Amino acid sequence: MTLKYDWVIVGAGFTGATLAERIASILHQRVLLVERRDHLGGNAYDYYDQHGLLVHKYGPHIFHTASGKIWKYLGNFTNWHSYNHKVLAEIEGKRVPLPFNINSLHALFPANKAKRLEKALLREYQAGAGVQVMEMLKNPDRQLRELAAFVYEKVFYDYTLKQWGFPPDKLDPRVAGRVPFRINRDDRYFTDAFQGIPQAGYNSLFKRMLGHEKIKVMLKTDFRDIKSDFSQARIIHTGMIDEHFNYVHGPLPYRSQRFKFVHYSCTRYQEVGTVNYPDSRPCTRSTEFKHLTGQECPGTTVVYEYPEAFRIGTNEPYYPVPRVENQRLYRKYLHESAKTKGIYFAGRLGDYSYYNMDQAVARALKLFEKIRANNPGKPRP
Repeated sequence: MTLKYDWVIVGAGFTGATLAERIASILHQRVLLVERRDHLGGNAYDYYDQHGLLVHKYGPHIFHTASGKIWKYLGNFTNWHSYNHKVLAEIEGKRVPLPFNINSLHALFPANKAKRLEKALLREYQAGAGVQVMEMLKNPDRQLRELAAFVYEKVFYDYTLKQWGFPPDKLDPRVAGRVPFRINRDDRYFTDAFQGIPQAGYNSLFKRMLGHEKIKVMLKTDFRDIKSDFSQARIIHTGMIDEHFNYVHGPLPYRSQRFKFVHYSCTRYQEVGTVNYPDSRPCTRSTEFKHLTGQECPGTTVVYEYPEAFRIGTNEPYYPVPRVENQRLYRKYLHESAKTKGIYFAGRLGDYSYYNMDQAVARALKLFEKIRANNPGKPRP
């Protein structure tokens, strides 16, 4: 096959799409974007179901970022539906705001006890702060230690065990820090300055990103089947780094998910966008999409999520498992990549790192600047 492309990018999620768009638009070089699935957008892909509801195939994706630069960049390809995500956790038969905050405190405990705990929290911590539960467990105030133990047991332990297949103390300590105890009454799940959902959906956003004349997209294509045709092209790989190297050091562990979509005839099924179930039931959370999209139509669709182990060739690798020994194994593959010329790895699977969507875009933009500096090249005629 005659080489027609300057770059081959593997994976059409946020990382791959951002790099393809920048290389085509700024460097004016030709890009072949190869995607194993039958759609663009990676795990952010959305579509209209049989009831006319816009749903996210791989669970809820709420875009949020503190970076005005990233928000503005993606705004070139979409208008935003403003949306502040809210999550309730079902604890002891009550649904309370998550992250756990002062409102959660008053919803779960008798009034007098809640007031005492609120005073103790405000005495020990700055108002508005986000405190890690593991930090609060070390507080000299006995009642705050007991509160932290309650939150650890009721909010974190079983949920973490279901989500990752390990209890919290067997994972990177930063996992618990992702959802802090908030010393305020802000019920928003995210507090970033920029939050929303692409107005016409993620699929539309990706189509506009990849609409440049110098970008060619090949769906339902496994790069391994065609890579010999592009031995001279520069490659950006956003897929599994261990798979690329044929698992020479053994497979990296990932977690997967099973999704169950249920349509209800009512206008709204649950109070907020997402309800978490931090107990022993197998489902971790349910999300009602009309809350996210603001769509007005009869009926409503809810997705239920069931974490499961990733099995090669059976399901999808959604989350790198955050354990110290897994990072050691990843570094072996990083060493392999350093010995391989003409290829970059990036993205959640390529970097074996848990990225939010904005972090994936930021990673791609940073890599693009490196590419522009090191590989300016010349556009093909």
